[in-house]
Amino acid sequence: MRRTTDFKRKRKVIVVDDKYEHASGVRELVNLENDYEVIANAGNASVAISLIKKYQPDIVLMDINMPEMDGINAIAEIQKLDVKTKVIVLTAYDDADLIYRAMKVGACGYVLKTMVSAQLIKALDEVSIGKIYLPNVLCSKFFEYFQDFEKNGAKQEDDGEENLLHYLTNREEEVLSLLLEGATYKDVARELFISETTVKTHVNNIFQKLQVKEKTQAVLYAINKGFKPKTAQKIAV
Repeated sequence: MRRTTDFKRKRKVIVVDDKYEHASGVRELVNLENDYEVIANAGNASVAISLIKKYQPDIVLMDINMPEMDGINAIAEIQKLDVKTKVIVLTAYDDADLIYRAMKVGACGYVLKTMVSAQLIKALDEVSIGKIYLPNVLCSKFFEYFQDFEKNGAKQEDDGEENLLHYLTNREEEVLSLLLEGATYKDVARELFISETTVKTHVNNIFQKLQVKEKTQAVLYAINKGFKPKTAQKIAV
């Protein structure tokens, strides 16, 4: 544990995560450090924004997958506030497009929940002094995606509205195709030779990327955008 002088102000942190046990674990980890203090936890974006307005923390640790408003939109809302709060994404998702979208709307760091013990305090330190923090394992993903995006440009529909389906990976398109056919999560798992847990992870990613909250909305969005189902390639992931 690093030591600090008594007169040095601790940096205020708010943890935003709808999973209480994980948020509590992060709080305990951060509070072990002399330089930081978690002053509040929030289980959704609306509560988080209210707390940020009230306390104006130095840093917010933001989950991506949350009810009501996801973390990406929450970060965008925080950027509209008259505060100097910086946001570090703390999530289970390592998709390159999510990293890109989070950084694009104003996140200053991105850490996976599986890396918390090894990377979180380092991320807090770097972001606190004005730097951007990405673990090495995510840097290559982010820059490859960024370069490809800049080279090819954002794919737009003819009417100028961005087609969010273009953000889906091949595997996510396969999952969505099966959902359009009325398949259950169990059916998708059996068809693609993957576990139901993996199916749910892919579905959550689809929801995030299409900015919807449930399967019916995802299916309707795909139909409205003229999504053509793909033949599933039975590759375990």
